[in-house]
Amino acid sequence: MRTTLIAAALAAVSLAVTAPAAAATPSPAGDGRAVTFALIGDTPYGDAQQAAFPSLVAAIDAEPGVRFVLHAGDVKNGSSTCDDARFAALAELFGTFDDPFVLTPGDNEWTDCHRTAAGGYLPTERLDAVRRVFYPVAGRTLGAHPMGVRTQARDPRHRDYRENVLFTRSGVLFATVHVVGSENDLEPWGQLPGGDRPAERRAEFEARESAALDWIDAAFDTAERAQAPGVLLMMQAEPTATPGYARIRAELAERARAYGKPVLLVHGDEHRYEVEPGYAGVPNLTRLETFGATASEWLRVTADPASPGVFSWEPRTVPAS
Repeated sequence: MRTTLIAAALAAVSLAVTAPAAAATPSPAGDGRAVTFALIGDTPYGDAQQAAFPSLVAAIDAEPGVRFVLHAGDVKNGSSTCDDARFAALAELFGTFDDPFVLTPGDNEWTDCHRTAAGGYLPTERLDAVRRVFYPVAGRTLGAHPMGVRTQARDPRHRDYRENVLFTRSGVLFATVHVVGSENDLEPWGQLPGGDRPAERRAEFEARESAALDWIDAAFDTAERAQAPGVLLMMQAEPTATPGYARIRAELAERARAYGKPVLLVHGDEHRYEVEPGYAGVPNLTRLETFGATASEWLRVTADPASPGVFSWEPRTVPAS
């Protein structure tokens, strides 16, 4: 299902939706109980937010009913260094969440590392480092109490993509898809010592795009077999109709439309809380962008299979210390 769709241009509508109370424990089966989780992204954005991040961790850990944490990518800003020491410190910080921590990569932690301010790294080398540091065990999340997840690394065709995972809670299918900003790595590595490497960059893009398309299909195929009441897909960048995202957008729209039940597309990258129902002209597809460039705001999201819309959410602010 990779036919080209003409995406409708829709105005973004910002909403605050109050989430119902979650059940005491998450359930992998569709037993009618709701599950609540935290959604963050583009954080910590710089050293000051990294220093403040433990307060965000404490606030989420203290929130009643939250059972896991989703991070929509960009674990640092684009001008801070991409060195191993920073990555290790951030992974350690994410590991302090009590609950499982699920991360999809952003462009700042690898694609944009060619920038002089970020260290002038070869992006593909930094992508290998991201996988090594933030996904040390394929099929297992970070967090003080990690959980097992299905990883695309099990597929011999895409064995490098351990960051693409899926899991089920309360019957709802959750999946992460590695789609990033900077036009999904089509933007030149212009500040790389020796200049851009267009052939290598294009090869990286094409391989990852192929993996992303297959993983979107795998997510919906899994949801259809399980008769899941809803699907949540998380990626770092919004899949607009531009060259870096057009095929992914078309596949997502086509599969969501055929699925017919509520589908929530979660992303970050643009640093603003935003909601767009009927995304890409698909009535049952909603785009939800989480807060970014902040260590004090996050979204409490509930997936309730007994609710007609399945997904609901409300903003949260870290209390001032």
